[in-house]
Amino acid sequence: MATFIEPRILKGFRDFLPPAEIARRTLLERLEQCFRSYGFVPIDTPALEYAEILLGKGGGETEKQIYRFTDKGGRDVALRFDLTVPFARFVAEHRGELSLPFKRYHIAKVWRGENTQRGRYREFTQCDFDILGSDSAAADFEILLLMRTALLSLGVGAVSIRVNHRGLFNRFLARIGALERSVEILRAVDKLSKIGREATQDLLAALLDPDKAREILRFIQVKGSFEETLAHLAEAVGGDAPEVQRLALLRRFMADTGTAASFVLDPSITRGLDYYTGLVYETFLHELPDIGSVCSGGRYDNLTGLYSKDTISGVGSSIGLDRLMAALEALGKLDTRASYTQVAIACMEENAAGQYQALAGILRHRGIPCEVLLETGKLTKQAILAEKKSARWLVIPGADPLKDPLTLRDLPNRTNQEGLSIEQLIARLQEKRL
Repeated sequence: MATFIEPRILKGFRDFLPPAEIARRTLLERLEQCFRSYGFVPIDTPALEYAEILLGKGGGETEKQIYRFTDKGGRDVALRFDLTVPFARFVAEHRGELSLPFKRYHIAKVWRGENTQRGRYREFTQCDFDILGSDSAAADFEILLLMRTALLSLGVGAVSIRVNHRGLFNRFLARIGALERSVEILRAVDKLSKIGREATQDLLAALLDPDKAREILRFIQVKGSFEETLAHLAEAVGGDAPEVQRLALLRRFMADTGTAASFVLDPSITRGLDYYTGLVYETFLHELPDIGSVCSGGRYDNLTGLYSKDTISGVGSSIGLDRLMAALEALGKLDTRASYTQVAIACMEENAAGQYQALAGILRHRGIPCEVLLETGKLTKQAILAEKKSARWLVIPGADPLKDPLTLRDLPNRTNQEGLSIEQLIARLQEKRL
């Protein structure tokens, strides 16, 4: 008796059936179009890197989550846990081939061995976009604006992009004598939205004295409008610091572009990764805030310095596609009925397959994607199959598909248009804006 291996998949990993994968790729196509419209260009990097490349500044949490092993050559290697660190290595290695400022986007899978939950998996797709070689407020703002544009292009509804400045937070910590614990403090504050204010205060009190913990919690509170919060932060750090000026300039840019309503100054946004040095931000959906940030990032001026003596300023962001898809599905905004082809051509005679493909070739040449059904059978069964494939129209050929009149069946409405020439068929389909 034959024995079979049980088909199964690792926890936190997934297969994508055609409806889900078509929906996913449709979102990716929209994102790519959006990135390119801003002048960003694509790159790619290996999924596997030397472990020391990835762990150079990843921090303790990263090391716990990384998929790391020794390969057959005895090398210490790991799967990338994000696209930013490999990008830093990429820039250091290809610096002479790049024109700065360099705007790139990179859409690829990454791997983290973390606990799974809604919208969070161990293998997932990130959509990164960065500007390297500019420390200007203009670069910071272009990334913020592209975040907003990209998310709105996906039909997610209103978004709240919450921004802060790491430098401002560090300036405050220096003022209260807590800068030496900045990394641990930042990671504690980064958990505020997940564990709540009281638990965060306990974490901070374990690092510092209770009075300083309370000071930090007061500092990270939103104080009304963007301008009011900025005034509160300026007072807390002792005046008009460069970071305050940068945030004020960004606010002016937001007003100039009519996008100010989408941005909130939130001092509790710190981002847990060590490499961020300036502006940081996270994005939340108004209709589903509980799913967490769907797009986040910041400025990382010293990241390339790990791999090269020439440090290059950078700012970027990353869209978590899987979490975003989970949000769209929960909101009923993810179209899993989408199809690449809405037109199917019925198979009336098996030996006429060449003529059906010739007819399909004419339609495709005129911008109408279509699928030729491959098996003969009752028209009812072929219509059912076409509908299962999400087709809207079924073309029923005559004995000579290229000469005889054609019938166009509207599958959902169960109606026919008969006696059509190829040109009339194309005109009818084009009228439907296929």
